[in-house]
Amino acid sequence: MSNAIRHSPEDIRLWQHEGFAIMPAFFSREEIEPIFADYEQVYGEPHRNATDGEPNRKTLKTPLGKFNNDQFRNMDTFPYEGSPELMMLSLHPALIAFARDALGVQKVQLYQSHTWAKFTGLTDYEQPFHCDFGNHTLTVPSDNIAERAVDIVVYFTDVTKEHGALHYVTKSDSNQILRPGAIAASEENQQLALRAKEKAMTCKAGDIVAHGIDTFHRGTNLTIKNGYRYSMTIGYKATGNHNVSYHVWQAATGRNWTPIFEMATPEQLECIGIPLPGDPYWTNRTLKLTQSRWPNWNMKQYFEQAIVNQ
Repeated sequence: MSNAIRHSPEDIRLWQHEGFAIMPAFFSREEIEPIFADYEQVYGEPHRNATDGEPNRKTLKTPLGKFNNDQFRNMDTFPYEGSPELMMLSLHPALIAFARDALGVQKVQLYQSHTWAKFTGLTDYEQPFHCDFGNHTLTVPSDNIAERAVDIVVYFTDVTKEHGALHYVTKSDSNQILRPGAIAASEENQQLALRAKEKAMTCKAGDIVAHGIDTFHRGTNLTIKNGYRYSMTIGYKATGNHNVSYHVWQAATGRNWTPIFEMATPEQLECIGIPLPGDPYWTNRTLKLTQSRWPNWNMKQYFEQAIVNQ
């Protein structure tokens, strides 16, 4: 298996038909160690010291879960400040390859990437079962696989049930409990029925979980003393799918994009909307102005192919 292909046909089948594909050891310890160090520096000690490391039994474990803003603390958005490994993980060739095969398309775009750190006792992380499509599209997930979206969660710490493991229900089970293709469970009896079939997504650091935005899952509380959970959520869609979106990279121009342009290949940059070398977009004018905007970006290949094609 090449470095760019770390998934199997069974992983693709599970994602397409069951909504969840768990891929152990997708990233090696050596690959994630620098990223873990970045999380420790940004989130670790400052936030662990903000709690006593004990679950607040008076507020934790809401019977059927609910959302609160504190659940979404300790998040950051691509492009990141930190090690090269952290900055480039979202555009890893193996993730791009999985997204292409899962959607059955030749070209994909990165449309979501954010870090997330959770700590025991910081808040009540217990959520109801839900699907993520609501803040990814203004409609609903398409019947066409190519027009869906691939959400990937990368773990940088081991996650047990006591570390707030994600709980999920496969499509086969949710289709039986609700109805085929259902994407909402607003009634208490539906939530209870889903809980009766839920599985805990326990995993090791370096594992990844891919799921669709039309799959039922919920967050759970960390209950182990001084517990913490570090993860990154990465979303891909087919290039040209305007029905799905999350982050708008153009709105983040104040962040440090320079390392991304310096390290990424043309194929990786294409995933964030940069035309490939040889694309008709590249003219003498657009080449020179783009180079002046990103002076440290090695655009030699772009200039050379534009000259050939003009």
